[in-house]
Amino acid sequence: MTADAQVHSKFKLFSGSLDKGAISRDLAGAVEEFARSAKAAPKSIGVEYLEQERRVVLSLGYRDDEAPYAIRLESVSLGKIAELGAAELARLEKAMGEAAAKHSSVICHELLVTGEREFIMVFMTRA
Repeated sequence: MTADAQVHSKFKLFSGSLDKGAISRDLAGAVEEFARSAKAAPKSIGVEYLEQERRVVLSLGYRDDEAPYAIRLESVSLGKIAELGAAELARLEKAMGEAAAKHSSVICHELLVTGEREFIMVFMTRA
């Protein structure tokens, strides 16, 4: 696949909650259902945590001019950190690799960081 296959200009926004170090299954399910019903070819996700509202805003980037495919969103906590020094970044990189290895067909990922400095990795995979 070339980089051109990832180019997209359509987006859909979703909002939901954070549940114990992961995006809620309701939020993930809404994104997955949209991709299915819109016959979309998902290309990217963006994730932001609105600390004050304790809500997650998730954007799905997609195309509708190519064959659609099903996706799954899953998330995992990589733990909390005190500082972003070299050792902590190395630990996070290792944890990211380990988390990704547990998923097949990863299309993309996004990091969500809470006000408590918890790093949560959100994966979009082929279903």
